[in-house]
Amino acid sequence: MEHTNPLLTNSTSSHKFITIGEIMLRLTPPNYEKIRMATSFEASYGGSEANIALALANLGVDSTFFTVVPNNSLGKSAVRMLRSNDVHCTPVILSTPEQTPTHRLGSYYLETGYGIRASKVTYDRKHSAITEFDFDSVDISALLEGYTWLHLSGITPALGPNCAKLILDCLRTAKDKGITVSFDGNFRSTLWTWEEARDFCTQCLPYVDVLVGIEPYHLWKEEEDHSKGDVKDGIPFQPSYEQQDEVFQAFVARYPNLKCIARHVRYAHSGSENSLKAFMWYEGHTFESKLFTFNILDRVGGGDAFASGLIYAMMHNYKPMDIVNFAVASSAIKHTIRGDANITDDVATIRNLMNMNFDIKR
Repeated sequence: MEHTNPLLTNSTSSHKFITIGEIMLRLTPPNYEKIRMATSFEASYGGSEANIALALANLGVDSTFFTVVPNNSLGKSAVRMLRSNDVHCTPVILSTPEQTPTHRLGSYYLETGYGIRASKVTYDRKHSAITEFDFDSVDISALLEGYTWLHLSGITPALGPNCAKLILDCLRTAKDKGITVSFDGNFRSTLWTWEEARDFCTQCLPYVDVLVGIEPYHLWKEEEDHSKGDVKDGIPFQPSYEQQDEVFQAFVARYPNLKCIARHVRYAHSGSENSLKAFMWYEGHTFESKLFTFNILDRVGGGDAFASGLIYAMMHNYKPMDIVNFAVASSAIKHTIRGDANITDDVATIRNLMNMNFDIKR
């Protein structure tokens, strides 16, 4: 299982992880109802970066989350949930109405899909506390001091100019401090345009060591590269090994600082059953995972579970094929858990799934 990992200069026991982003209140109608039918909502909390901190903390990694939430019951409740899962929240800023005028916690509504009906997300996060906070008042060097791994995503910079500046400042500071940086190129069309996402994410790539959730359609700089993306003619692109290897090699040629690139590929048989596999470029080679097929209880956060699984396996020096299979198994397990995050607290559960033979004929 163990492997010499060129990314890691620290022993796994000394790794300190930090991630930065928005945590939101999630409101879900029960029993697969649509919002217009609902008379009640189930409340929980989530957000891409928070999900990863939660997953890693549950697996025993020293994990910290930085965000801004309003200093009220909602903000405090979100922080309490993180702390109850062993996520360190010391840097979290509880903002005042003077600091963030609208003084609110972002939220989103989830209609859970069933059968042929897909899930649907409706955001209500405009003017949330993190989007209005002045991060020039934050000492980024002090914030990142002592950490060995920083994770960021393409969602936070889409929230506003202040958040975009924060992400770039963190990337530059992490580079200066020699911190390993992972970046998930999450694209949210409801937050910004493809062109805006592409242009910003290409500014980030020179500072990134591990690129996760690769979405070439908004990371390629040139327009003619758009055809290599994840969506073509409205249909999700499911690349062959050779096609994915070509994309990986082109990325590495353009950004030689990249040490690892990984992405998962989803096959949606229905709103209730999916299959997942993944590709990973690492140490000069492209690896393809097993294919995992499963029923879905809650799909939200599946990509974050993949990212957290990848980070955990790399921190613990897994062999390349074990890294990519552990990451996909983490995502598959998440689909069986309600809420945004993979809160599996037993590594053996994920490893057992990772090692199952899915090709057994009965």
